[in-house]
Amino acid sequence: MLLFFKYDKEMRRIYIVPNLITAFSLASGLFVIFKVNMIEPGMETYRSLLTSTFLLLFAAFADWVDGAVARAMHAESEFGVLFDSLADAVTFGVAPSVLMLKNLSLERGTPLSFYAMIGAMLFSICGILRLVRFNVTQARIKKLPKHATKKYRHFTGLPIPAAALTIVATNLLFAYSRFEEWVPLSEDVQTIITVSVAIILGYLMVSQIKFPSAKVLHFRVPSFQLIPVGVFVAFFLIYGFLYFFPLTLAIVTWMYVLLGLCLLISRTIAGKNSKMLIDFEPNHDD
Repeated sequence: MLLFFKYDKEMRRIYIVPNLITAFSLASGLFVIFKVNMIEPGMETYRSLLTSTFLLLFAAFADWVDGAVARAMHAESEFGVLFDSLADAVTFGVAPSVLMLKNLSLERGTPLSFYAMIGAMLFSICGILRLVRFNVTQARIKKLPKHATKKYRHFTGLPIPAAALTIVATNLLFAYSRFEEWVPLSEDVQTIITVSVAIILGYLMVSQIKFPSAKVLHFRVPSFQLIPVGVFVAFFLIYGFLYFFPLTLAIVTWMYVLLGLCLLISRTIAGKNSKMLIDFEPNHDD
């Protein structure tokens, strides 16, 4: 009994590390929700919106780190999986919708406010459904032989952190003073575009479209050719995030969304005989 107690205590010490990271992600989402609810609708300032965006960015990074840490420490558990899903539902499913609604100047009882509410609800519901499907799929994959798991190497449906960052980046871009000078849009038009984007992202989350996972995405290009490309991309990202953060974040997030759609179109045009894009064949059995 004493040995079991020591072993159980040691396991708890290991499991607390990834769970603390997940708790940080959850706390970030809750902070965004509570913070914006203390502000009157339509009174969300660019600075506070920027702060919320940074928090969700850190939460997305923490969401990626906690899984990597759990696998590296062999500390994966049912509790961790459920905790991570619930944290993601709040941080990436609910917080972006609340942030979007609070950022819009909408009069109550109008068709536009109803449309915004429907869009926010659809985004959150689709995000939660995406998480449920992911957990069910992961449980199924663990029971399959290794050779049968290849078609699950990439994400089926847009990952919820990517969807959350995309809708938040769109909100931030519309509030960006330079963007308002470049593309002057009325508040109603901004509302329609933002809510429509939320609905589209919601659909992409529950769709069968494959989105690339960086862990298994490889390019057959000699390494020396990638060096100048990598330097250029790094320079673009560093310069963009330092001086044009809202625009750069919007470009990066939308590039990922469009990449998944482009891979689907390429796979459709190339046909099933093409082996290069076979990983991006939609999973119709999920």
